Amino acid sequence: MIDVRGGAAAEAGPRLLTGSPIAAEIRAGLTEDFARFKERWGHSPTLAVVLVGADAPSAVYLQQILRTCQKVGVEGRLVEIGSDVTPDALCTEIERLNADPSVAGIIVQMPLPAHIPLRAVIDSIDPAKDIDGIHPRNAGLLSLGYDGFLPATAQASVEILKRSGIEIAGKRVVVVGRSNVVGKPAALLLIREHGTVTVLHSKTRDLGHHTRDAEILIVAAGRPGLVTGDMLSPGVVVVDVGINVVPDGEGAEKLVGDVDFESAKGVVSAITPVPGGVGPLTNALLLSHLFRAATDQAERAARRTATGVRP
Repeated sequence: MIDVRGGAAAEAGPRLLTGSPIAAEIRAGLTEDFARFKERWGHSPTLAVVLVGADAPSAVYLQQILRTCQKVGVEGRLVEIGSDVTPDALCTEIERLNADPSVAGIIVQMPLPAHIPLRAVIDSIDPAKDIDGIHPRNAGLLSLGYDGFLPATAQASVEILKRSGIEIAGKRVVVVGRSNVVGKPAALLLIREHGTVTVLHSKTRDLGHHTRDAEILIVAAGRPGLVTGDMLSPGVVVVDVGINVVPDGEGAEKLVGDVDFESAKGVVSAITPVPGGVGPLTNALLLSHLFRAATDQAERAARRTATGVRP
């Protein structure tokens, strides 16, 4: 377990649940894993990250993933596609990546342009390369508690609590957001950890009434500053999953979360900062999924070769 408190932060305010120390520990192991993979199989696996359009938070997130690839010694391939792409053309590009033996993992960054049906994209990804757990097969395995690829951001939001020594079992846990990539899978993972879970969303009446009941609050709504300090109970632990680009008041831009940090910091006992909280851990977990996917694919290919079975 890693103590993620900084000395000054612990004395002057809430405990900051930073993801970087945990991510660094995971990356150190992955660097060795990928080096052994290359030695055994003669190549390094590739992670393909697909960005449709120019959504600012998505671009920031994907650049972080590509930098993390470099740190552990794998290739990160950014596939940029214009926002005017047709659904069929996007699916064709994903299928091309499915068929590329050098690509072990594929991420299609959300949100997609409004004219692209999410289901068509999700269904196009090979489940064996779906390292962010959005394909129906992996989503079904998650809902049943079986072993599939987990949505990495949802996994990171729970893992940062566990690795910081915060007990989930028996706690009143509130999740704000019901997306298929964060809110829903986070709720399922929290239930696995025996939390008593409530999911809030855009149709929830009196959001603050429910958030004030939380002992642990995970916010993944994609709305900057949605949750403020007066919506929190004293001593709550907050995991802020939001990554939002907003003006900084001086002609530039800054990253903020879905929780108003300034009003929350005097109420909470622990909180993830934005940036620097869930994001670094998400990237490290994605690459652990990539290693698993690459290993599974290499071993299957070796078995086919040994038995004379054509792909």
